Amino acid sequence: MSKLIETAELAKQDATYLQALKELLFQLADDDLLIAFRGSEWLGLAPHVEEDVAYSSITQNTMGHAAMYYNLLEELGAGEADILAHGRKPEERRNGIYLEKRNGEGTYLDEPYYDWALAVVRNYFYETFKKIKLEAIATSSYKPLANVARKVLMEHPYHLAHWKLWMKQLGSSSEEAKKRIQDRINEAWAEFADVLELGSLANDMRSLNLVMIGEEEMKDKWLEEIQSVLVEIPVGPLGKKYGSGRNGEHTMDLEQALNTLAEVYNSDKTAAW
Repeated sequence: MSKLIETAELAKQDATYLQALKELLFQLADDDLLIAFRGSEWLGLAPHVEEDVAYSSITQNTMGHAAMYYNLLEELGAGEADILAHGRKPEERRNGIYLEKRNGEGTYLDEPYYDWALAVVRNYFYETFKKIKLEAIATSSYKPLANVARKVLMEHPYHLAHWKLWMKQLGSSSEEAKKRIQDRINEAWAEFADVLELGSLANDMRSLNLVMIGEEEMKDKWLEEIQSVLVEIPVGPLGKKYGSGRNGEHTMDLEQALNTLAEVYNSDKTAAW
């Protein structure tokens, strides 16, 4: 199917198309939701006040992106957007596992000891891939998704440039800074691979032109981009140390994140948030 699908009602008429579309949307929404949540935990804790403002702005934008994808899912009959964001079980989530990783020891309200190197590497790796994935769906056969992708791409250059600059600064800073950033790069190399995947319906997404390039080409583009920035590339292939979030495999860190995210929502599920 290469024909442009312009409405949710038309998408619902083809079961294979609908299933692949919803799977892609859940990945996009859940990825943005989790990395935005981990970003929100840095409020007031960033290295300096200017960074606190900048990171808060990026996080707010990213949460807004997640909301747009959940709204598209609601239009497709997957459920109410608020419930999709706050009410689904961990095994129903499709975010990459690395994106749910805790920022560090402690909690936001109780002696947080977070690692800025983790934040920088995670956001740079993710935002680099997000750009590639968005470009691959900006001319998607599902027009409402293509429209959202193009809108998000208008904001995205600022996000990516921000984290790329941090990577370059820390990579050319003190020996301690270099070591910390390289340690987190090595860690990410062992865990990030599932973020780069499209899951079990990858072939359908490509054949139905929901994405305009395949999984391997996306990965190659991502590798080419980050290799132009990283001082030292880890030896060996990218790994999935904790499994694949695209298949609903997750860590306890996701459960902690979801419990915190849904705390206000669970206090009154009938309210309009």
